[in-house]
Amino acid sequence: MAASPPLSIHAWLRYAAIERLLDGCKARTVLEIGAGLGSAGVLLARRYDYFGIELDEMAVSAAQSSFVRHGRASTRLLRGGLEQVDGREFDLVCAFEVLEHLEDDWSALAEWRRFVRLGGALLLSVPADPSRFGAADEKAGHFRRYSREDIECLLKSAGFSDVRVLNYGYPAGYVLETARNVLARRELREPRMQWDRTLASGRWLQPAWWMAPVTRAAAAPLELLQRPFMGLDRGTGLVAFASRT
Repeated sequence: MAASPPLSIHAWLRYAAIERLLDGCKARTVLEIGAGLGSAGVLLARRYDYFGIELDEMAVSAAQSSFVRHGRASTRLLRGGLEQVDGREFDLVCAFEVLEHLEDDWSALAEWRRFVRLGGALLLSVPADPSRFGAADEKAGHFRRYSREDIECLLKSAGFSDVRVLNYGYPAGYVLETARNVLARRELREPRMQWDRTLASGRWLQPAWWMAPVTRAAAAPLELLQRPFMGLDRGTGLVAFASRT
């Protein structure tokens, strides 16, 4: 069995929802917008012809090391935005924990749609429940959190169809989120620009390499625990899958 990348426990709970929505997906080419440290990208690259873009230079360097460590040295990962893939289309476009960082989320979705081939799909994740907006959201540079209805309506208004949404993170995510909020309140005393917070958010509280098997093992029973609630409006995050038709 291939070694696991160093995802946090919360990220493993998210990836369980991602895998469920990808079940039966016949995509071959994948673009990940905001590849971060490359942990989700490593998992996607095992299944698809993967291409990733990321704005944060430190994250790109770490992600490239991650791909090499997991035998994916040839994976295409570039520092920059969508200009890096201008004129290309992909079977599947992914953006995990990106949309909430963008002030004009509708325009972002409309732009991302240009890179999804006709008949392809968009897969994204966002934090759930606007009433739970807290210190960790502020530290990460989030503009908002979303309800299931919010993200479904937003995707449809941006030209997507056949939207499917799953919740994740119930109940364990609540405990993890509370801990993140406590830590974030302490760190918010240091003033930073919102964009700086956004760039750094993908590196905050990420586990070290040696912790990869530990977080994977810890997340496994929690994934089973959340499974009955993924179709309900409970949990700390949402994953949505939508088609371009």
